[in-house]
Amino acid sequence: MYRHLGASPTHPRRSAGRRRLTALGAVGALVLLASCGGNDSASPTSSASPTSSAAVTTGSTAQATGEATGTTGATTDAAPATAGGSTEAAAGGEVTLVTHDSFNVDKKVLADFEAESGITVTVLAQGDSGAMVNQLVLTKDNPLGDVVFGIDNAFASRALDAGVLAPYTSGLLADGAGKYAVDDTDRLTAVDYGDVCVNVDHRWFAEKKIPEPVTFEDLAEPQYKDLLVTPSPATSSPGLAFLLATVAHFGADGWPAYWQSLKDNGVKVTSGWSDAYSVDFSGSSGKGARPLVLSYASSPPYEVTEGMTEAPTGALLDTCFRQVEYAGVLAGAKNPAAAGKVVDFLLSQAFQQDIPTQMYVYPVSGSVDLPADWVKYATPAKDPATLPPAEITANREAWIQQWSDLLEG
Repeated sequence: MYRHLGASPTHPRRSAGRRRLTALGAVGALVLLASCGGNDSASPTSSASPTSSAAVTTGSTAQATGEATGTTGATTDAAPATAGGSTEAAAGGEVTLVTHDSFNVDKKVLADFEAESGITVTVLAQGDSGAMVNQLVLTKDNPLGDVVFGIDNAFASRALDAGVLAPYTSGLLADGAGKYAVDDTDRLTAVDYGDVCVNVDHRWFAEKKIPEPVTFEDLAEPQYKDLLVTPSPATSSPGLAFLLATVAHFGADGWPAYWQSLKDNGVKVTSGWSDAYSVDFSGSSGKGARPLVLSYASSPPYEVTEGMTEAPTGALLDTCFRQVEYAGVLAGAKNPAAAGKVVDFLLSQAFQQDIPTQMYVYPVSGSVDLPADWVKYATPAKDPATLPPAEITANREAWIQQWSDLLEG
């Protein structure tokens, strides 16, 4: 029977916000990332917003502390798993799924998988994506579980370099996941994606008779002075995505000047997404003073109320950064065969169909139907900004520190 250890997901995830994160410390030391909750765990309210009905089993988990000493390019001695399962363990039995605090799945969808597979799934929440990867590295020699979900492209290379994952090739890869592959080792399998973009309050701009901005460059124009609010990349996952978007768009040498122009143009920076979206954004229930906010391309449907024929907000699709979430079998898993079956489950039609309403991101599968309001109001970006995961890993902390010195120094 499905069990959930740690924080129980009680909010609809990422219709506009992600989990909080804290930047890693100076070279040679690793500061544990902040866990889920706080500012970034909220999202726009909606009568259709589901919550998890899974029971919570209280239990203790090993909380490693200290320095992470994973070696770049490390390899694993674990036997590779395959679509047919490892020869070391038969499918079935118990599996611990290590994930972030925002993981959510329909109770019946998971129960059906357990009944069909004979696998009992225990979900072990480990904070945000960065905190989770940190824990996987620190517990590499005594892994927390068998399979992981929720490593995103901002932390993928760190997990790969530390050797915490074993190769696994799912037979369902052909259905859309392959195009998001990080490398050719089959250690991470894409499950979902989301586009972090600036959102706009259509009604505010219509009433003020000001044209809406479209591009990154527009946001720094004088007519949009004091209109943009964004969470900090040092304390917010969406905020980090926006910083990465500007690096991708303006280049490693050009993004600081752009952020200086945003600072000069009155950008407001908050610690987390919920303050930015729910308090400062004029297009949300908070009815704040700023009509431009960093959020997600999937946010607008959740501002549509009964009787509306158009969404009152929209996403500026030329300002998006694509976040991709991955799953993988953990090196040293006690039950690698069943862990591979869980990866297959995450790519299955049932789970992929469930992703938008449970975790408010897009499924990687191209064969599932999105909710009708997503089709109308939550179009993903056609050409989102991206960066190679290895480049993000190599520069992430330096970029965050440079941003902090510029905006907060």
